[in-house]
Amino acid sequence: QVQLVESGGGLVQAGGSLTLSCAASGSIESISTMGWYRQAPGKQRELVAHITSGDRTSYADSVKGRFTISRDNAKNTVYLQMNSLKPEDTAVYYCNAFVLNLRRIWGDYWGQGIQVTVSS
Repeated sequence: QVQLVESGGGLVQAGGSLTLSCAASGSIESISTMGWYRQAPGKQRELVAHITSGDRTSYADSVKGRFTISRDNAKNTVYLQMNSLKPEDTAVYYCNAFVLNLRRIWGDYWGQGIQVTVSS
């Protein structure tokens, strides 16, 4: 089994910063792409950013220049540094990882989600 656990969410004022972390653990052989998604109330889940095993990154237009995704492969952890936060960034943020387990089977895994609230 593979588990993803997010941390670092909370309440912040507009213009502030937060850093989310997501640690993968369990029967992991290797991890390919890792990413962050978010879902605001009444809206569909959307991709925020993702990073490949070769550290290639991609961002949603709405967060470009404000958010930075990074990863520590030794710790099986992905980070999302969020700066200049806006009220419209308020959402539940989900970590995602494409993992090769010890049985050599690829699987798509999700964290439980963490709330980020930006007050105006």
